Amino acid sequence: MRNRGSSFFLRIGSLVLISLAAVVAVFQLVSYSRLRGNYPYGLTVARVTIGGLDPLSARQRLLQVYSVPVEMYYGESIIQLDPALVGFELNVESMLAAADLQRTGASFWGGFWNYLWNRQSSESEIPLVASVSPDRLREYFLTEIVPRYDQPPTPAQPIPGSTEFTPGNPGLTLDVERAVIQLEDALRSPTERTFILSTQRTAAGRPSLQNMEVLLQQILATNDFAGVAGIYLLDLQTGEEIHFGYLAGNEIPVNPDIAFSASSTIKIPIMVSVYEHFGGQLDEQTANLIREMIQASNNDASDALMKIIDPARGPLVVTEKMHTLGMVNTFMSGFFALGSPLLQFFETPANQRLDVTTFPEVYSQTTPSDMGAILSDIYLCAQSNGGALLAAFPGRLTQEACRLMVEYLKEDKIGVLIQAGVPEGTAVAHKHGWTTYSGIIQDVSDAAIVYTPGGNYVLSIYIYDTEIIWPNASLLYAELSRAVYNYFNLPGQ
Repeated sequence: MRNRGSSFFLRIGSLVLISLAAVVAVFQLVSYSRLRGNYPYGLTVARVTIGGLDPLSARQRLLQVYSVPVEMYYGESIIQLDPALVGFELNVESMLAAADLQRTGASFWGGFWNYLWNRQSSESEIPLVASVSPDRLREYFLTEIVPRYDQPPTPAQPIPGSTEFTPGNPGLTLDVERAVIQLEDALRSPTERTFILSTQRTAAGRPSLQNMEVLLQQILATNDFAGVAGIYLLDLQTGEEIHFGYLAGNEIPVNPDIAFSASSTIKIPIMVSVYEHFGGQLDEQTANLIREMIQASNNDASDALMKIIDPARGPLVVTEKMHTLGMVNTFMSGFFALGSPLLQFFETPANQRLDVTTFPEVYSQTTPSDMGAILSDIYLCAQSNGGALLAAFPGRLTQEACRLMVEYLKEDKIGVLIQAGVPEGTAVAHKHGWTTYSGIIQDVSDAAIVYTPGGNYVLSIYIYDTEIIWPNASLLYAELSRAVYNYFNLPGQ
């Protein structure tokens, strides 16, 4: 009897345990079935954890994270941007479809077994799928940010009554291409959605050439210059130029291209003509004559060079070559030697004007722009083997010849006029001149290529008056030259 009772109780206990196990299994199976409807733990989509969430909650979380405004800093300004404003679109369906494969891909009973034994799913990552157009981002920056937040530089300004300039202020501009990359990275990140916009400092820059022209006119007026002046300035970097005529007492500039006596500046065309005549190669004797003509401004050397070109028509040949270059207001109609006959009488657009005259001599004339043009042609030939000289005289001039012409012009060292307005040691390739009548100076000229750290330029200045006092003229030239030098070499540039 005792054994039968024990067996009975054992059976009952076994049934209870089996029943409990079945209940637990059913409970766990129901729990697992419910859990299987959610995404597995360790699953991230677009770097957002969605493990344990059902599809609807996962969708909401993704949209919530990627709709957080991007915050940008431009200097002291804070800019918040709604991603939808620039067309950022999250492809939630595509990403959750990939995530569903993670949720339902394992077999039911295999997953249930792992669940019973608390075996965690391995971590997995679904990459971001979204669309954003770089062109749309670029348009946003160009239309919304640049006009509002960019700070353009303030150029330096001339100080009235002086040859100096007030310093300008640098500007701040957005690096748009870099900003496009920064914004796209932020839009595609769930966490790093704040960044500092990449900007660039821009130099203050020079005043406009119009302001420079006004300053030069003010210098002429404040120096009580009572005659006629012509000024030509060429920026050899940009090709921009100033070209005006000045008549004392006039409130506005007169038209440029006023005829002036060329005096010794005509020796620049003579030098070019000699080099062209010899095909760019000079013998030692001719080279020495060039040096005498430019460095010492020797008239006899000038006549000797023109006679080498043509014993009878040398000056006219020089004129013809200048006309070939388009210098219609420049001519030489006789040799320098006193008593030389006038070989030809020239009428030019400049010397036929009736509104202003400098009573130029009939033997040689030019204009500031003509002389500036030939200097710029020499410069371009020497610097880049280009320009009008080589085009007008193909095969007759070389870059090396032009470089030698520049070196000869640098040997005209007088320390006054244009040279007086630049710092010591500044290279000035120029030719100066003046003409006297009965011991009275009536015109002064200087035409130069000036080489400076802030940029090279051509400056050609011609003045005329019935009586020019040399110290006053020299000071006027120095101030005009200094103002131009300061314009090209502003502090902080």
